[in-house]
Amino acid sequence: MSEQRRSGRIDWGWYRLADAVARSLVESAGVGHGDLVLDLGAGDGAITSRLAATGARVIAFELHPQRAALLRRAVARSGTSAVKVVRADVRDLRLPTRPFRVVANPPFDGISAILVRLTSTGSRLVRADLIVPRSVALVWQRRLLRRSSAWLVTGLEPVPRHAFTPRPRIDTCLLTIERHRPQPTDRRRRRRRRP
Repeated sequence: MSEQRRSGRIDWGWYRLADAVARSLVESAGVGHGDLVLDLGAGDGAITSRLAATGARVIAFELHPQRAALLRRAVARSGTSAVKVVRADVRDLRLPTRPFRVVANPPFDGISAILVRLTSTGSRLVRADLIVPRSVALVWQRRLLRRSSAWLVTGLEPVPRHAFTPRPRIDTCLLTIERHRPQPTDRRRRRRRRP
């Protein structure tokens, strides 16, 4: 999903992720029961439904009014209380105040704004598994490595164009950003050095 304003009208671009790829994405993210997970640009819920099946608490963000309404109805039919659908632009996202994860196929338009917010000082992000344009992933990999030792950037595995409907004209990949956790031995060494 992305929103672009052209000539006074909203032009929605959306790349639905194939169910098999959504399943693989959620499995590789290692989401567990009780985790708080955001699905940014949830569309019709391909990722949302897989996240809910893990027992995670899911907040699904979708700006398109019809897709948000369809997703709400699907969640109501499923009978789960673990999914909340929010109709909002993910570029204006208010982040949770407790630790959270992100597993998403977010809108390509505005992905840099999303990444700035997720990795900002004060963010409680634990890990994000995002399908993004490859060019954006490479820029952010370099930026996060230069800027801070707080984040580990891995992944960059290509996602084939046929994994989307419609097929995007650009190359995409899985970008994983994880908060760096010092090894337990590092903490003990720091404590010993203190007077």
